[in-house]
Amino acid sequence: MTEHERPKGVLRVGDRVRFEDRVHTVVGLSGTTVRLLDEHNSASMVMFAHLMASEGFELLDSTAPTPGLPPFGLLDTVPEVALRKARFYEKHLIEVETGLPPEAPKGAVPRPEYDPQWRTVNERVVAKAAELTAAGNEVSDRTLFRLRSKWRDEGLWGLVDRRATRLSMAPGIGRVDERLVEAVLEVLTAQEDSSSGTRTRVIRLAEKLVAERHGEGTVPLPSRATYFRLLKSLSEGRHSFGAATTRRSLAGRPEAPFTPTLAARPGEVVQIDTTPLDVLAVLDDGVTGRVELTIAVDVASRTICAAILRPAGTKAVDAALLLARMLVPEPMRPGWSDALRMSASLIPHARLMSVDARLEHAAARPVIVPDTIIVDRGKVFVSDTFVAACRSLGMSFQPARPATPTDKGIVERTFESINTLFCQHVAGYVGSDTTRRGRDVQAVWTIAELADLFHEWVIARWQTRPHDALRSPFLPGKALSPNEVYAMLVSRTGYLPVCLDGDDYIELLPVEWRKINDYGITLDYRTYDCRELGSYRRQPSGVDTKGNLWEVHYDPYDLSHVWVRDTRAGGWITVPWTRLGTVSAPFADFTWRHARAVLAAKGADDSDEDAIAVVIDDLLTRAGSGPDRRIAARTKAATAVPALPQARREPQPETDEEPDGEGEIAQVIPFGVFDAFTDGSR
Repeated sequence: MTEHERPKGVLRVGDRVRFEDRVHTVVGLSGTTVRLLDEHNSASMVMFAHLMASEGFELLDSTAPTPGLPPFGLLDTVPEVALRKARFYEKHLIEVETGLPPEAPKGAVPRPEYDPQWRTVNERVVAKAAELTAAGNEVSDRTLFRLRSKWRDEGLWGLVDRRATRLSMAPGIGRVDERLVEAVLEVLTAQEDSSSGTRTRVIRLAEKLVAERHGEGTVPLPSRATYFRLLKSLSEGRHSFGAATTRRSLAGRPEAPFTPTLAARPGEVVQIDTTPLDVLAVLDDGVTGRVELTIAVDVASRTICAAILRPAGTKAVDAALLLARMLVPEPMRPGWSDALRMSASLIPHARLMSVDARLEHAAARPVIVPDTIIVDRGKVFVSDTFVAACRSLGMSFQPARPATPTDKGIVERTFESINTLFCQHVAGYVGSDTTRRGRDVQAVWTIAELADLFHEWVIARWQTRPHDALRSPFLPGKALSPNEVYAMLVSRTGYLPVCLDGDDYIELLPVEWRKINDYGITLDYRTYDCRELGSYRRQPSGVDTKGNLWEVHYDPYDLSHVWVRDTRAGGWITVPWTRLGTVSAPFADFTWRHARAVLAAKGADDSDEDAIAVVIDDLLTRAGSGPDRRIAARTKAATAVPALPQARREPQPETDEEPDGEGEIAQVIPFGVFDAFTDGSR
């Protein structure tokens, strides 16, 4: 065996090695076991694989090199001319090492000047240098010695001219002064929150910054073409001259490696967020505008646990109510089935599935009880109301990091899916920005109707549609729907969460403390009364800490009833609004407050309950007529006051109860008996 054919790295008896921060001598080899003796004559036995894999292992006093494998992948980046030159030298170095060129036939004998039996390595290298120089490839013996050393350590890669493979860490910079490069980078970084501009603006700002720091004319400035090449290089991946939204999104990405949000069971992680919906709706004042959508998405199953649509300006009470809707199934909410049947009359029958079908789908919808809720740092979600609701329900509240949308990427991506799968198919779709908007887009649906359409789409389409991110390890080639994944995860966890009931739903609603007077209960100038309050009128509730007032819960999305806690018999008393028959369509707290504002703008009494009811009925009638038959435009609709009926108001005894102030704005929820074919035409 020649010297080139021997193993380049061997471990023999007598070699010294570094093992566990001490120097050992190899005193014995037995199969894969190595016997070591350290400097204190302490012997040990170790497996050869364990010795080689130990941290800090080093083979000492070895004359033979221990090369690593050549970088085969980098050879593909070498230009053909440089690679051909490297192979040329490799062929001659093989002859220097072995005495025979690689293409020598079997049985060939070395030439005398390269025979390892008669010539030393130095003599063979000198002879090869002379041969190549005589053939026109001038090379010194010193160069060949250097190439031979690199070749033995790195293989063919060691013979490649590295100038041909030199990588520029910043292509386009060239010989531009480093101080100018630093200034350009600083200006580009500052563009993240600015409006998009041109390259000339960056050049001007960079030159100004350099002059302020180093003096006018101190730093040499390149030509305009070099400037543009420099900007192209430094702005790569920053989106500095494109859409500002993309630039801010890229700047908001975390520096750490991306790690997907994972959950192994339903409710382990739930993400909540709000976004404007890309659909125009007819608001309660008869004009059109976009609404806000707030949803809660379960990470494990991608289930949309709950959703709320309301006019722009989501409040903390809306976010808290979202938790109630998430934890209480729709069929278990007080009066839900009746409200559903009434809302079905708002939309043509062909647009919606039957009420019975909707009841069936709603009953089968997964109920998610969250363990951890992730929200952004908007005022709605970090408010005391929402945090207190999470704490009372035993949920972990986790705000996302500032300007880091990737912390709740699941709900952000769900909004995009809602836009493509739902919004663009709804009349009144306006696109994500004005450049995507069609000509003369008209709103068709009211908020209540749009909410009905969206909730039906969720239970009938989203929950049953295969989701590409939902896979089973047993069926990796099949995408599963949120309902299928929920069933699979329930089977794996072995339990179903016990959801809250209708009484719990009332507990989660906003609360006010009021007296029960002879005429009933007043809440924001609305009067609620029923026979069940008879024995409690003018009586203390027994709650001394609240001045013996009665605990009243209300749903800002359904003002038809309130619930009074019966502190004596227990349970709840459902109390309807006394003017419920005056209004012909569903309305919410938002509509009530707008009607009061209309009266106040005309100098009328905004505490007149009958007058407010008439204004609400007029507003809802105009909203239900659609944008093509609106009575007036935005300004007129906000100030129009219908003729008030000449009805005598019921006298209300004096009370020390303070009038309600302005409260949270809420979304329309259907209630009451309403026929779209008769009342809607008024």
